[in-house]
Amino acid sequence: MKKVIFIGLILIGIFILLKKITDTTMEKIEIGDVVPSFTLLDQNGNKFTVNNKLNRPIVIYFYPKDDTPGCTKEVCKFRDDFELFSDLNALVIGISSDSVHSHKKFEEKYNLPFTLLADTNNVIRKLFGVPKSMFILPGRVTYIINKKGRVDYIFNNQFEAEKHIEIALKKLKEQ
Repeated sequence: MKKVIFIGLILIGIFILLKKITDTTMEKIEIGDVVPSFTLLDQNGNKFTVNNKLNRPIVIYFYPKDDTPGCTKEVCKFRDDFELFSDLNALVIGISSDSVHSHKKFEEKYNLPFTLLADTNNVIRKLFGVPKSMFILPGRVTYIINKKGRVDYIFNNQFEAEKHIEIALKKLKEQ
């Protein structure tokens, strides 16, 4: 009986801890909001400031980790359809918590023609309010920003990585 109570208390403690992890207060960007100003280093170690790019549509996508199966599918689909984004004058930006060095290796390995930003402390992820998936995984969320700097669409789906590209292209064509 003591074992059952002990295990029950441990499970309750784990549940409370997981709840606290997922309930952290974050801002949350919503459709119609102006994209917040931020500066991060890109895969070449150069400063990238989003406010300097607001004269054209932007696709900002947050992904969990460089060189993992789902993220590789996603970046390769963005790469393969990059010309379609260029035809729409859209800038594609990928953001994860990986380092500049990791992003550079990822870019070179898959010949990526777009910007990857290193949000190593998850400051921008929190600024946007990108939720975790399954309590621990960094979320996979895509934001479509119009040339006035406002968020037109948000797509949040952890497991259909390639669908982010389809949705982004569809929404950009509607602008």
